[in-house]
Amino acid sequence: MPLQLYEKEEILDSCFKIFVKKGYSKTTTAMLSEAAGVSKALLFHHFKSKKKIYISVLERSFDKMSKEFVEEPITDFNDFFEAKGQSGLNKISYLRQNPDLSKLLYEAYMDTPDELRDEIYKFVIYIKNKYKSIDTSKNELMKTLFDEIPLRDGVESEQAYELVKMVDDHFRKKIATELTDDTKLQDDEYWEKLIFRKRKFLDMVRYGIEKKGG
Repeated sequence: MPLQLYEKEEILDSCFKIFVKKGYSKTTTAMLSEAAGVSKALLFHHFKSKKKIYISVLERSFDKMSKEFVEEPITDFNDFFEAKGQSGLNKISYLRQNPDLSKLLYEAYMDTPDELRDEIYKFVIYIKNKYKSIDTSKNELMKTLFDEIPLRDGVESEQAYELVKMVDDHFRKKIATELTDDTKLQDDEYWEKLIFRKRKFLDMVRYGIEKKGG
């Protein structure tokens, strides 16, 4: 007997809460079925395994986020570094307002349980393909803005772009970690300082770190 959509969503929402509270490894099938209010037999008839439930919870989380989250309008910016400095602010705000989602994503992506590594690897590819058009459009706009930057002689465009990406990735990982800290999560001043720090790093990439003219 197929699940009605609302029933499936209710089950996944209940399982989501257990995975966030206990983590994947410490979550048992009994906990999931009890939270969902269905028998283990029925739960696994529809979802086959704990791994598949977890991946289904992850996908539902991404789908919900995509409906409620609107990426910054990159087209509003005329400067690459200004756009890069602002990029992600709406997402950070959304995740600060949804700390349970932050914790789930952190475990899945940053602290992946060993038994889930293959599934998460496949899921990352699946999600990238699912939202490829959105990501591609944003990346193309960012690259267009970057190509307008007059680079110093001897600086290769691809290497410069990779350097910016390294800074971006560094702060993305740091932010993902901080989003799991309940104390820092609601500290507006902390987040303002962190975003300011990211912009300072981007300024160092843009203008260099060596003082000119002695």
